[in-house]
Order: sequence, then C-alpha cells, then structure tokens
Amino acid sequence: MEKSSEPVVAYTARPLRRRPHGYWFITGAALLSLIALAVFPQLHPGVLRPGSASSSTDQFVSHSEQSEDKNSPYGRFPLKDDPFRFLPCTPTTLPPPLDDDDAEQTWASRFDPDPDHWSWGTTQGQEEEGISKGDPYAGRGIFLCGYLDVPLDYTNRSDSRIARLAVTKFQVSGLARVGELATNSSAGKKSERTIVIEPGGPGGSGTSYAWRVAENVTARFSDSTFDVLGWDPRGVNASLPAIACFPYDASRDHWSLLSNLHYAVSESPRQQLEFADAMNAAILRACWEKHGDLGRFLGTGLVARDLEQIRIALGEGELTGYLVSYGTGIGQTYASLFPDSVGRVILDGTEYVRDHRLRGGFGWTALDNATDAWHDGFLGECVKAGPEYCALAKPKDGKPVTLSGLEARMNALMGSLAQRPIPAYLPASGPTLVTYSALVDNMYGALYNARSWPALAQALFELEDGNATLAASALETSAWYYDPEAPCLPTPATGSDVELGTLVICADQYDAKDPDDLDWWLSLWGNMTTKSWISGNSRLYNVLPCRHFLQYWPDPVGVYRGDLNHTLRHPVLLIAETYDPATPLRNGRRLLQEMGKNARLLAHHGYGHSSRDRSQCTERIARAYVLNGTLPDEQETACYADKKPYLYDVEHKVASLDVREPKDPLKVWEEHLVELSFVNPRLRHVS
Repeated sequence: MEKSSEPVVAYTARPLRRRPHGYWFITGAALLSLIALAVFPQLHPGVLRPGSASSSTDQFVSHSEQSEDKNSPYGRFPLKDDPFRFLPCTPTTLPPPLDDDDAEQTWASRFDPDPDHWSWGTTQGQEEEGISKGDPYAGRGIFLCGYLDVPLDYTNRSDSRIARLAVTKFQVSGLARVGELATNSSAGKKSERTIVIEPGGPGGSGTSYAWRVAENVTARFSDSTFDVLGWDPRGVNASLPAIACFPYDASRDHWSLLSNLHYAVSESPRQQLEFADAMNAAILRACWEKHGDLGRFLGTGLVARDLEQIRIALGEGELTGYLVSYGTGIGQTYASLFPDSVGRVILDGTEYVRDHRLRGGFGWTALDNATDAWHDGFLGECVKAGPEYCALAKPKDGKPVTLSGLEARMNALMGSLAQRPIPAYLPASGPTLVTYSALVDNMYGALYNARSWPALAQALFELEDGNATLAASALETSAWYYDPEAPCLPTPATGSDVELGTLVICADQYDAKDPDDLDWWLSLWGNMTTKSWISGNSRLYNVLPCRHFLQYWPDPVGVYRGDLNHTLRHPVLLIAETYDPATPLRNGRRLLQEMGKNARLLAHHGYGHSSRDRSQCTERIARAYVLNGTLPDEQETACYADKKPYLYDVEHKVASLDVREPKDPLKVWEEHLVELSFVNPRLRHVS
C-alpha cells in the first residue's frame, strides 16, 4: 500500500464549509457523516487526500469493527499519566463534548490501532531503509492529537466550569515500536524542548497552524530536533466551549454586504454607521443569548494563563515558543504574568498590547504602515521589477511606467470603482460584481503576504482594461463563509467562530475611558480612512462592535493591566518588520524600550506580515536563540530580506533552459488566503 507523505487528518474548525482552497471546517458529528459520504473532490492535507492510505471508505468503520484489541505495533494510547491524552491523529480525534460524563472513556475509544490510518510526517530520507526492515514509518515524525482541560475562570475556584483546549503536537522522533525502547532510548520520545506556536487573530487556530507549518518550524529553528505544539485558544476552532453567534454561515453572509460598506461608497457615512452599529448590537445580543456569560472568559489574560498550563503539562521548566501577530500579544501578557517561566520565546510581527487597552486601539494604531506598504511595496517594487514580473509595470501608452504614474492609475481605477461596481460573469457562480469594498479589503489582505502581489497585479491590470474575470474570481474565493458547493449533511453544520475575535478584542479594551457615542466613532472612521483608505475601513469594523460589549459583559475576567518591563528568566526575541501592514516596526521599538534588557529586537527590513520574506540574517539569529539561547549583544539588530517582491521565485538560470510554466494567479491567490486565515481570520472572508 502506498503511504501518504502528508498528514492524514487534523483538527479542523467546527462549521463545515469548503473554502475554495480546499480547507475543510468540520463539526464532530458532521465529520463522521462526511467520512461515510466520502464524496470530496479536494481536501486539505490535514483531513484526507484521495489516494492516501486513509482515503478509502472501507477503512472508516467503527473501532469495535477495526480490532477487538486496541493494541498496535506501537502500543496503546493514550499513555498512562499523559496530561494531553495524546492519540495518533485520525479523523475522529476531536475533543469529547463538555457535557460528556465519561469524556476520558469516550476519548480513549477513539484510538485507532492501525498505523496506516495515522497522520505521519514527511520522510526524512530513511523511508527505503525502514521499508526494508518492515517499518514504513521509520524516520518519520508523527502528529499527535489531544486536549487539556483548564479552568474557565482562574480567579474563582467555586466556578467548576472548564475550557477544553484542543492540542496538536508534531513529535519529530516519531513513535517507537513495542520493545524498541529497550534498545533505543531516544526512539518515540518527546524532544528536549517543545516549540509552542500560535498564529494570531484573535481567532487563529493553532492546531490548524501546526498541521501547516510544524515540520517547517522545527527545521527552521531547531534543525528538526524539537517537537512543535499548537493549540486552539479557548473558543477557537476545535476547543470548547465553542463560540458561534450565528446558527449558520449563510445567516452571516445575508447581512455582510450591507454592514461592511466602506466610507468611500457610503452615500451617507452616518447612515451606514447606524446600520452597521445596529447589526453589531444584534450580533452581540445573539452572542449573549447563545453563550451567556462566556464572553467574560475569552480575553488575552486568560489565554496567557492557559498557555502556562500547557507549559506545565509539557513538563518543561520554561516555555519555548514562536508566537506570531496577535500571538505576540499573548506572549507579552504571558511574560508579564509568568516571568519565571519565560524561556526562548520569539514574538514575530510584534503588537504592543498597551494599544489594545485603548478604545478602538486595535483598529486605529496601525494605519500608516499599510499605506507605506502599498506605495513603497506593492507599487514601488512592481515598477522596480519591471513588466516581465509585474503586470502593472507594462506600459499603457508606450512610455515606461513610473511610480507616480502607476499610483495615479490605481487612484483613477479605485475612484471609478467607488462610483460604480464592475460587472462580471463566472461559470461557477454566474453573475457577480467587483465592488470597491471587497476589492480594497482584498488588497489590504494582500499586503500581509507579498507572494500574492503578482496575482493581484495581474487582476488589477486586467481590470483597468475592463476585464473583470480574474478579479471577480479572486474575490469569490474570499467573499462568503457559506459554500453552496458543499455537500448537504443530515445534521446541518453550525456557524463559524468569527465573533470570537470580536469578543477578545472588546474584552481587552473593556475599561477604556474614551467617549463612546456614535459621533465619536463616525469621526474616528473618517480619520482612519483619511489616514489609510486601504486599511482604515476593515480596521474600524474590527472594533466598532465593542460599543455594545459592556451591555452584556461589564466585567471581563483576568484582563491584564500591568507593565511589560518585568525581569524575565530569559530575554525574549522580538521580530518587527519595516513594511508590516498590521504591526509596524515602531511597535517592536516601543515594546523594546519598555522591556529593556529583557528583550532584543530584530528589525526585519522586508514586506509582509511577520518575517515571511525570509532573511538568512533573521533565520541565523532566531535559530541560534532557539537552539542555544544566544542573542545579539545589541538591543536592536537590522536584518534584510534575501529577495525583493515579484522576484522571489526568480532563480539564476540559463535562459534557453527556462521552460517553467507561469504560476496560475488564482492558485497563488488561494495559497495566499490559506496563510491569511491563520494570522487574520477576519480578512480571510470580506464583504
């Protein structure tokens, strides 16, 4: 039997919806139904892949039918006294419901003893040797799924409620067969350190992130010697309790076009704000009706306390971590609450959590950097790369394209689009429109990942000439939560957890002292869009719902309001980027100034959100830090990206031998949306 070289399953988010790039979001009940249906044309590596060892329907039978004895060549799982209760990941290893009176037994019954069904990592060059010895999984790491129960409220011992955190670990050593440990004490053991990862959001799934990047992270920072663990913060993805405020995703889509119009296309900004504010009031009322007081227990302070419980469960004396974007806010809060537990922690794409204590601060404190990334990056680097690599650099009038001329063209295009949407037809979805609001939000999202720029440039170039097909196709991939092409299920899937991010943001700024009347917000909206037309609208809509938060949750639990200058067990490594559209370099510098000797800063000169455009300088320093704990002597070190946007994939080669096909722009765009769904789930789907 041919063995898959990619993971078989992963935790996936609760609502079933097939995102256009093939990422499935599944509830526990719906998951079993889907396995039975076995009708999927395209699946994420984290679920099933046609042709893999676990893709045939006859393999997915009940455990009692699979084997009378739950043993395997690798023994039984979960192991005794394992706080995470790890099982080798299969399609059924989702945490048991909170109302399950025998959760431990339910979980143990989900152990599948057949290693062919487990999620193994890619080969490390030892597969042939392993097969010859009768072990096709020799030299391969394994993905282990588990969960950890933590107090819902750390501040009130009389409250017995819990949060059940979904956890996925990539164990680099794989597993030891029964009897193997007697001769090889390192086989199948956890590593010396575990790199805990969190992608951002709020609302980013750490388990999904682990499936996508764990093998890369351990190779990047530890030469593949350290395990990697990702977790879903409380309320996110597979963790419980599940926070979904719409019963179905189609319900949210029903209102999204009306409630997220941009300032430039609102005939009356005041009227538009009134509409959006009313919708927000309805949404937060729905969150209260469905979840009661749970909104008090979702803020960053409690998430940081959960992270400490994860460290303790790992049995490691200090935390080793790679925390990105909003994850850096978790990391700053964690370091302040548990300074003696801080080990080798990298904060990449650095927020400054003091900003989030301000009313609307999550929105208005990071705007000019998006404008600079658009002007200097997307447009400026396009002109430098030239027409061979950037479509927008192709002359329109026979004259070379200049930066000022290109900027004028784009302003004219967007001004025209603000006056009237551009109609399009797509065979898959029929008539559609390219609208100003949807396009601008997607342009902002593209600034997170410069690898998406050639695809966006091609779409804008064609749109200038009246050809809206590519632009409309790109927008359709991110416009809706509901997927009309997804198979119907006996049990309809519940809505997604988008509002979780809103509740976290609002809890973190709950006691801000700024005025809270709608006139103040209207003025803020105007100021934000004046400062940045490309990011001001989406950032405003991130924070506007907080007007209604205190009506339902006036006293969030565990919110941290202290300083960030505590003496840490080890200094942390901050990475901040010069053209980051969400977390500007000044965030890292302000945080460094407050943390002093407890931090070092890498000023990563490049484009995108966090250190996406790789720099050998950044990689070398980060690897030395994670592996050996060494840091630069200087408080700030400058590193530069190895390549420029539009030229990432350009290699030195003999021109006559270059027969590569150009990349499909839609394929590139879909890959970009996968990345975006981790660090900013709210931008993954836009109006």
